Amino acid sequence: MFLRIDKLQAELPAPKRRDPNAAAALQELLGGKYGEMSTLGNYMFQSFNFRSKDKLRPFYNLVASITAEELGHVELVSNGVAMLNNGPDNDGDSVDGGDISGAPFEDMKDIRLAAAFLSGGGGSAPVNSNGASWNNDFVTSTGNVVVDLLHNFHLECGARLHKLRVYETMTDPTGREVCGYLLVRGSVHAHAYALALKQITGVAIEKFLPTPNINLDKIPECQKYLNEGSHRRLYTFSPNDYKEMSGIWGNGEMALPGDPPGELVVVDGAPEGGKIHQLTGVPSAFTPDYAPQEMFEIASKLYKKSR
Repeated sequence: MFLRIDKLQAELPAPKRRDPNAAAALQELLGGKYGEMSTLGNYMFQSFNFRSKDKLRPFYNLVASITAEELGHVELVSNGVAMLNNGPDNDGDSVDGGDISGAPFEDMKDIRLAAAFLSGGGGSAPVNSNGASWNNDFVTSTGNVVVDLLHNFHLECGARLHKLRVYETMTDPTGREVCGYLLVRGSVHAHAYALALKQITGVAIEKFLPTPNINLDKIPECQKYLNEGSHRRLYTFSPNDYKEMSGIWGNGEMALPGDPPGELVVVDGAPEGGKIHQLTGVPSAFTPDYAPQEMFEIASKLYKKSR
């Protein structure tokens, strides 16, 4: 089962302006071939289908715990997309929808992913940057431990390339923060799968890292995560389970060359995380509705009753 916490894995700064085209670019990190839906789908079904779990517990635990982290990555990217689509906070909740006959969203017909507004009200969806749906063809779950781990290593390296390219397309701090955090955590996952393969096969696949060959210290948005040691941590995302993966990650192994030095560690539980940014309403777009005050009053009464 999964435990849900009402936080994001990282704190995202508010966007400086509404930028639906940047949001479209960030969608690639959600529903693209190497996006977070793909990493989640691969690791989730590999963990569900894993054979001989008791005998191969460290390797199963590695895939299972990273699955839980990937759920949070899907959530993080989705929030970043929605924030860029909606722009800075405003007092939209305090007014009604006004006169919609003047085409208040005329410019939205010309944006790159018009469906993000027309169908999603400015939210995110499991699609790539061109609006093509994510699909099961991106999932590999063979049942063979070495093949699956090797695929996962390839997937994380591809995702790293993905994130670097998306990072280079945008300047808004919201999108760049998403990229910076995921670059650090993706590097951890690639390193972890490399060490697991090394344990099984004896091949020092970690010598391929970083792939592509740019150190994270070149990315300003990665710095605080490197400074706090995020590049050395794997989280169990559980209070009591999945500890056995410490035989792979944290068995005297050290951080990658080029990253701040230190020993790899397994941390029980989840990262501290940050707040989920509140998206204010846009009544003229019927989100959450054209005249939402009655809804807010009902919700307020229910909230007070629950206290």
